[in-house]
Amino acid sequence: MVKFALRKKKNQTFFERHGLTVVSSCILLAWIVLYSVSDEKRHIGSFFGNAIADWSGVVVMILATKHLYERGSSESKEPKNKLANRFMENLREHSLTVFLLVTGIGWVLLYAHSDSESKWGQVVGNIVSEWTQILGLVLLTKKLIETGSKESDQNK
Repeated sequence: MVKFALRKKKNQTFFERHGLTVVSSCILLAWIVLYSVSDEKRHIGSFFGNAIADWSGVVVMILATKHLYERGSSESKEPKNKLANRFMENLREHSLTVFLLVTGIGWVLLYAHSDSESKWGQVVGNIVSEWTQILGLVLLTKKLIETGSKESDQNK
């Protein structure tokens, strides 16, 4: 399987192992800085706000799929060994969904207590939408397939 061939090789630099995380996080930081100094009522400012939500989702998916698991997802790697405690094993098997639910609830609570028309309130609303999309995609791809996709072909 190709996934295991991509594991850490000897003499790889930090950037070679984590370049996607570093670069996507820097892009997210750039959007945050640009939005902070822009007028959200202008098209470009609004674009920066939307980009923050989109790139937050990208960074989360990179990190979450790297460190968390989701039973039934072909993108998720398999844990090395089972945990003795059944509750903890179930929690680990669904850690991606649990993480998205818990952080999603946090974003919803923040949005509920903020002014949705304020500069940052709009961004938080977009992040809530992004989290809903990601969680929905994780749950849908556990059972549904799409003809022609690499991941669906692996489930045959």
